[in-house]
Amino acid sequence: MNPRSSRTVPFLSKATGYSLADIATEAILGKSLKEQGIFDLYPEEKKRFYVKVPVFSFNKIKGLDTYLSPEMKSTGEAIGYDNKLNRALYKALIASGTKLRNYGTVLATLAGDDKAEALPLIKRFYNLGFNIEATHGTAVFLRENGVRTREMKKISEGSDEILEAIRKGHIAYILNTRKAGDHVTANDGALIRQCASENNATLFISLDTVSVLLDVLEETTQTISTIDA
Repeated sequence: MNPRSSRTVPFLSKATGYSLADIATEAILGKSLKEQGIFDLYPEEKKRFYVKVPVFSFNKIKGLDTYLSPEMKSTGEAIGYDNKLNRALYKALIASGTKLRNYGTVLATLAGDDKAEALPLIKRFYNLGFNIEATHGTAVFLRENGVRTREMKKISEGSDEILEAIRKGHIAYILNTRKAGDHVTANDGALIRQCASENNATLFISLDTVSVLLDVLEETTQTISTIDA
C-alpha cells in the first residue's frame, strides 16, 4: 500500500465537496465510513464541470526539452469550473498560464504518422481564420488536402526563420510532434520547443490537447458567415 495523497485528491475533494484526506484519516484511526455518515459508494453528481490542467515551469530552466514523457514534469495544477464544460476548460487553461489567442498564425511541424490525425484540427484553425505555416513535409501534406499553407525552412537546413518568428511573437500556437529514431527531426523539434519555452509561446505536443483548445476557441471566437438569400 502507498498511503499518500497526490495532487489529484485535493482536486477531487474540491469537486465532490468531500474532504477525502479527513475521511481517510478518520478511517485509519478506526472510524468506519458509516460512523462518519457516509453510506453511498459515490457522492451525488454535481451539475458543474470541474477541469484540472497541469502547470509546467519549463521556462525557469534554460535549455530544458519540454517534450513530455512518462515521468512527472508538471509543478502544479490549476482548476476551472463552470456550468458548461468549455467554459470550465477555458478558465482552467487561463489559470494554468496558457496564452489563448483567437487569431494569428499556427506553426505545424508534425511527424509523418501524426499528419492524418492533425489534418482536421488544422482545418478547424484555418476555418477560424488562423494563418497556417509548416515545415516542408507537413506543408505539402496540408496543401494536398486543401489547406492554404506557407512553407517555412527547417532549422536543419540552416534557416533560423522559425526561431525568429517565435522570438518575435509572430506564432500564436505551435503544433510539434516527433517520430522516435528520427534524430534530425528530433534535434529540430528540441530547438523549437526550447525556443517556445524561453519566449513563452504556446506549444502543443499532444493532438488531444489541441482538440480541447479548439473546442474552447470555437465557442469563444466570433466568426463571420454569409447569409443565404
